[in-house]
Amino acid sequence: MDGKQMRDQARVVVIGGGIAGCSALYHLTQEGWTDVMLIERDELTSGTTWHSAAQVTNFGMSQTMVGLKTHSITLYKELRDDPEYPVGYNYGDGGIRLANTQAQMDGYRQFTSMAAGMGVEFEVLDAAECARRHPLISTDNLLGGLWDPTDGHIDPAQLCQALARRARLAGAEVNRHTPVTRLTQHADSTWTVHTEKGDVRCEIVVNAGGYRCNEIGAMMGVQHPVASMEHQYFLTEDIPAIAEAGHRMPLLRCPISDYYSRQEKGGLLLGFYEQDCRTWGMDGIDPKFTNALCPDDLDRVTDVLEGAFARMPVLMETGIREVVNGPITYTIDGAPLVGPIPGKRNAFCIIGLRAGLGEGGGHGWLLAQQIVHGEAQYDTWVIDPRRFTGHATVELTALKAIEDYQNEFRFHFPHEHRPAGRPMKTTPLTQVLISEGAEMGTVNGWERVDYIKPTQDFKETLGFKFNEVHDVVAKEVTAISTNVGMTEVSGFNRFELTGTDVHSFLDRMMCGTVTKREGRVGLGYLLNNHGLLKAEATIANIPASDRGPARVWYGSAAASEYHDMDWLKAHIKADEDVKIRSLTNAQTILVIAGPKARDVLSMTAREDWSREAFPWLSVRETHIGIAPATVLGVSFSGELAYEIHVPNESLHAAYVALRKAGEAYGMTLFGSRAVESMRMEKGFLHWKSDILTEFDPFETGLERFVQLSKGDFIGKDALEKRMVAGQQRKLVTLVIDAKHAPAHGGASVRLDGRIIGTVTSGDWGHRVDKNLAFAFIEPEFSPVGTTMTVDIIGEAFAAEVIESGPYDPEYSRIRS
Repeated sequence: MDGKQMRDQARVVVIGGGIAGCSALYHLTQEGWTDVMLIERDELTSGTTWHSAAQVTNFGMSQTMVGLKTHSITLYKELRDDPEYPVGYNYGDGGIRLANTQAQMDGYRQFTSMAAGMGVEFEVLDAAECARRHPLISTDNLLGGLWDPTDGHIDPAQLCQALARRARLAGAEVNRHTPVTRLTQHADSTWTVHTEKGDVRCEIVVNAGGYRCNEIGAMMGVQHPVASMEHQYFLTEDIPAIAEAGHRMPLLRCPISDYYSRQEKGGLLLGFYEQDCRTWGMDGIDPKFTNALCPDDLDRVTDVLEGAFARMPVLMETGIREVVNGPITYTIDGAPLVGPIPGKRNAFCIIGLRAGLGEGGGHGWLLAQQIVHGEAQYDTWVIDPRRFTGHATVELTALKAIEDYQNEFRFHFPHEHRPAGRPMKTTPLTQVLISEGAEMGTVNGWERVDYIKPTQDFKETLGFKFNEVHDVVAKEVTAISTNVGMTEVSGFNRFELTGTDVHSFLDRMMCGTVTKREGRVGLGYLLNNHGLLKAEATIANIPASDRGPARVWYGSAAASEYHDMDWLKAHIKADEDVKIRSLTNAQTILVIAGPKARDVLSMTAREDWSREAFPWLSVRETHIGIAPATVLGVSFSGELAYEIHVPNESLHAAYVALRKAGEAYGMTLFGSRAVESMRMEKGFLHWKSDILTEFDPFETGLERFVQLSKGDFIGKDALEKRMVAGQQRKLVTLVIDAKHAPAHGGASVRLDGRIIGTVTSGDWGHRVDKNLAFAFIEPEFSPVGTTMTVDIIGEAFAAEVIESGPYDPEYSRIRS
């Protein structure tokens, strides 16, 4: 703060003065918090921000990403038009993402439908139209592309200065040349930020440290899964063909040759994502590295440059004016970390912004909402820092960053699991299952069975249509529904809760009444303070035994481990006797499912497993052969099924015993793709696919799990207010008249051409022989029998609302 004494108190301190920090600071003031401060070790924008290519596109692979980018564009246009401090923003140059395969084109059509649900219009072009709009490109080896009419680029320094200026006018304080030296968290969860110019006491700290984010993280005792990559671009001399075109050149992103370009004055800016790429700063960063660049290394991008020459022949006649090589940050999946820092109170981050300038306005907007209101208006799981757990080291991040860098413009296909950093988390059965033909996918770093290959050389053709795996899954489902199958579910989140107040605590956390009876299992839902869905949990009440006192197991989705632990611990009252211990990494589940499942279980465990002695929704400790195990009578498939939870050290023994017992019944193995099909047929929902913080339990069709007449629970008052206001959306099950492809998450649902909703999940139901989808739609169109259309790869197909769970709606098979 130039010429003034730095304050020693603030509500929020944001550390870092790039686009992340400036956006977070500005948006906090927009949410009404003006007692906020930004602290920057050097000048604003002296990190990655200053050398950014600063492209601003609306393209993103989820509706949340599209929404935050749309916010960025709207904000940047407003800043551009500010008469007092206008920002240089070339809006609306347009941009093309090229494609040379049909699968890529299918992906663009799916994306266009998804974006339309957010009010954003894209256009799929053929090759000739791509060349017409961008006259510098060749159509050789080109099928077409995706057109973004809003694409453009912005001045990085002006943008950040404008955001900081507006934040200051609202009451925020900005302190430059103020290195943070230490962070101290106090017993009341407040913080002291120690700097070279004095200390600041605050409620909340935000890490916006860019490529230095792990230096700040170390001061908190955490390590963030963020790694930096060297990224090069160069500026060309003027190109006469650009002046002759009579309009600004559209931006170009090329997954065929791994480069991008945009107009820069009378020439081009060309950026490269070379295969021979390089991490940066893994062994520490020079404190003096500020407003600095890495050494040029154009030899490393020769392969990419050759592809660019082929696509844009004019480059072979053009000179290079300037080369820029600087670090940019990546996370494990390429999306940023924006939200609460796992395991910490009153600590947030906005880091790993690979495309920071283009997205930063939206990221700061969603972070400010989370800080001020507890949640953002969109479900932010795709950028939530807690989506990665204990496996998320910087070393793993570096491997995934290299892989992501090498595939910068190649989106993930459905069911694509890329190889870098694998295997990361395994069980004693991983190699055993692979030897039996299992094709493995990954869930939160865990290797998990996707399906069983019919032959060792079986290969899947990735894309948006049903492929070779369709028939493989059909056979697995048939085997389960007519006989018995087994699979391993690795990484399932499992907490053990003990203490005298466990049940009253859970009753306050959940919106429904979950059984407290020993030996019984229940399903419950947790709401946030806005009455919206926060989490889903299976509660198992395990009686006291020689393995321990009476205790409760809380089970939830594999990826929810840090998310749920933070939420539960944050709500334990000081006078409550509740202890939580994670067993997630200590045990693994074997599932046996099908009408012969009880017979297999009875051959391996001594107890009475009859329907009368162990009915559906029971839990019992036992031994599977010689392996200690805890068995839950629950099913995600709609068939008679048992979850067998086994300590990892005994997992192989349990597997051998079950496999041996299953021989008499022809038991086969199955994978998660079969489970996905079967759960759709039963109307069972997935957390963060269908269970989202944007909707309440009534909108999601979970009203049977709400008990408003019981005592107070988190979110109750807000939920009652929402009920009075009326539902905004309703989750329905659709059957679609299409056999070539499923509806993918994000696809638009239309009535008479108007978008009335969005698909959350879709798959073929092999037992009911129908193409099924879940979708949130406008409530007036939710009655059974209502017809509409669903977008599938760019085409509209007839669909009809049906009753949820068309397979065995009486639950007779699960209860058998």
